[in-house]
Amino acid sequence: MKLQDRVAIITGAGSGIGRAAAQLFSREGARVVVADIDPIGGEETVRKVRAEGGEAVFFETDVTISDAVQAAVSKTISQFGKIDILYNCAGVDIFIINPKADGTVVGTREEEWDRLLAINLKGTFLFCKYALPHMMKQRRGVIINMGSEY
Repeated sequence: MKLQDRVAIITGAGSGIGRAAAQLFSREGARVVVADIDPIGGEETVRKVRAEGGEAVFFETDVTISDAVQAAVSKTISQFGKIDILYNCAGVDIFIINPKADGTVVGTREEEWDRLLAINLKGTFLFCKYALPHMMKQRRGVIINMGSEY
């Protein structure tokens, strides 16, 4: 197992690519922290990982809020003692923010744009900001920043 005894935080792991990553990392031996804003999806990912014999916990986390990200990182350190992998996968497109959006610059409201950037960029920044010091202290760690068009 390639990730035996590693601890991985995966943002956006309550569905889609994040969930698939959580399951794959677990199959490779990692203990997985599912960080997602959706408790139903997050708990479902944990259930799926555990059903395959893996170890996972869910921390409800809004990646756009500094205190929430700090709390997820702190809980990970408290529970597992380290962070080896940070997989930033939380992300949205404009149609998740507004299903009726027309997808154009002209048709996108400023608050929709701000929310999109907060989730897709600020969330990645915040998790790197708070996880990286622990990795530096350990003198090891991997950060993967994911982007997708589905």
